[in-house]
Amino acid sequence: MSEAIKNRYDFVVLFDVENGNPNGDPDNGNAPRVDLDTGHGIVTDVCLKRKIRNYVETVKENEAGYQIYIKEGVPLNAKDAQAFAELSVDEKKIPALKKDDPSLDGKIRDFMCSRFFDIRTFGAVMTTFVKANLNCGQVRGPVQFGFAKSVDPIVPQSLTITRVAITTEKDAEKKKTEMGRKEIVPYGLYRAEGYVSANLARKVTGFSEADLELLWEAILNMFEHDRSAARGKMAVRELIIFKHDSELGNASAHKLFDSVVVKRKDSEMQPRCYGDYEVEIQEEKIPEGVTCIRKN
Repeated sequence: MSEAIKNRYDFVVLFDVENGNPNGDPDNGNAPRVDLDTGHGIVTDVCLKRKIRNYVETVKENEAGYQIYIKEGVPLNAKDAQAFAELSVDEKKIPALKKDDPSLDGKIRDFMCSRFFDIRTFGAVMTTFVKANLNCGQVRGPVQFGFAKSVDPIVPQSLTITRVAITTEKDAEKKKTEMGRKEIVPYGLYRAEGYVSANLARKVTGFSEADLELLWEAILNMFEHDRSAARGKMAVRELIIFKHDSELGNASAHKLFDSVVVKRKDSEMQPRCYGDYEVEIQEEKIPEGVTCIRKN
């Protein structure tokens, strides 16, 4: 494994959606997620992580060290079993093996982190190891996201759609079209905030500089290979990175986030594109020991 990163990072991601549903709520007819008190749109952290996983899987194509642990259609315990097989560990004899080799937990954890990019990045709960009484079953990753929230309240729309293809022959005798609905946000600019812990990278997963560059690339391009009619036009507009000069950081994350101000150019007009906003970095709020990097 490459050497772990040595600097802490905090970051802000600005992305938008046009005539699409960025993250449907299955408990609400798959309508766009909304904070019921404020009307602001919400996109969950797991939704954003899924996009990043998909991008890495697409560009790396199972390259060694960049496999994805959490993916559709592959049971997790099958991947956990790879560690047992390659390290010649008999799952039924783990208590005895741990007595002979106290470092067994660390070996299994390091194997999983070295093989799977998303474990190295986000961490994971590996149930097979938890049930086997191994201390490596829960890995805390150095990269964490909060929920994304729209800069302004959104007004979701439910549109009626029709199709001429009828599902059954019986229905075709009665009608020529079928009705459906499509849930969209006409326009919304969303802001997500995240954290990269060099301390956890060094102590736990070995998240490296190469991993970090791939993470930034994946964030900037996470919608480029994830197109669908349901999601409309989605794009990452800007990635604002705060690099600390030290492993533990030189400023509080919330103070750095406060230095990023996003506001409408015309407060009277309903925003319908990214150009309706301006993004300001209040550099006087950024202390010594922290460098601001803007990517788009």
